[in-house]
Amino acid sequence: QVQLVESGGDLVQPGGSLRLSCAASGISSRLSVMGWYRQTPGKQRELVAAISRDGTTNYADSVKGRFTISRDSAKNTVYLQMNNLKPDDTAVYYCNAGAYSVYQEGAVWGQGTQVTVSS
Repeated sequence: QVQLVESGGDLVQPGGSLRLSCAASGISSRLSVMGWYRQTPGKQRELVAAISRDGTTNYADSVKGRFTISRDSAKNTVYLQMNNLKPDDTAVYYCNAGAYSVYQEGAVWGQGTQVTVSS
């Protein structure tokens, strides 16, 4: 059974940076696509960024130019570097895995990590 463990969420001021990490365990084969989604109360979960094993990426328009997704496939770990954070980035961020396309969500989810952007 695949498990995803996120870390790195925190309280940060507007304009600041954070780096989220997600480590996958309990798998016998390498995951194809890993990604990050976020959710705020009363809203649907939305894609932030996703990356395939060959490096193909997909970003939400709202984070392009500010966030960068990367992965260490040998370690089954995905990272999200978030720069120039805005209050609208405040959300619970979830790691996702198991999709075969960066335009689809997979079936495996982490427990979530809180990111709060506030002065």
